[in-house]
Amino acid sequence: MFTGLVKEIGTVKSINGNQEGKELVIYSKSLIKDIEIDDSVAINGACQTAVRVADDHFVVQTIHTSLEKTTLGNLKVGEEVNLELALQLSDRLGGHLVQGHVNAMASIVDIQNKGKNYLLKSKIDRDQMKYIVKEGSITIEGISLTVADLDREQNTFTVSIIPHTWMNTILRNRRVGSIINIEVDILGKYVENLLFYKGSHKTSESQMSEEWLRSKGF
Repeated sequence: MFTGLVKEIGTVKSINGNQEGKELVIYSKSLIKDIEIDDSVAINGACQTAVRVADDHFVVQTIHTSLEKTTLGNLKVGEEVNLELALQLSDRLGGHLVQGHVNAMASIVDIQNKGKNYLLKSKIDRDQMKYIVKEGSITIEGISLTVADLDREQNTFTVSIIPHTWMNTILRNRRVGSIINIEVDILGKYVENLLFYKGSHKTSESQMSEEWLRSKGF
């Protein structure tokens, strides 16, 4: 479990293909002192397990499924990545509850800057739009953000990025057309599951909608 607060920007030191997928070697300047073998580390929002640790880098084994479902499969040597260590029970929950399970990839369709603040609009698959609500939480590349606006007809949503977040995460490297990792708020999926299943009998259609959620005070 993570909070969506990026603690360091690491760098891909090397990529080694193997039968299981790829070993990613990630350079870390500050977090490396706190990383041990078997620790969970979010890399661009995707939870990975450290299998080897050295003085200035750690290694994760990324399996084929993760390479296909996330942007980890497109990483290049020298590329920057967002890093966050797993949440401890004594930590403050500064962002929101993030599992590190990427639900989908989205494409950036527009970036507008308002001074040093940025509005980032992305397009996502229709089946994920139902979990995205205005002023709700969403995770982009491992960053906890708030949905500022959305367009269900176009399957797009917009987030506002403050200057500090823009400059201290890999969002500063993203452009229109860039592909990004998305994790929707898990609370929406739990609500849908409770509404969709009535005991052991599956209803024909979910009753959940943005209007229904608003009527209940969400």
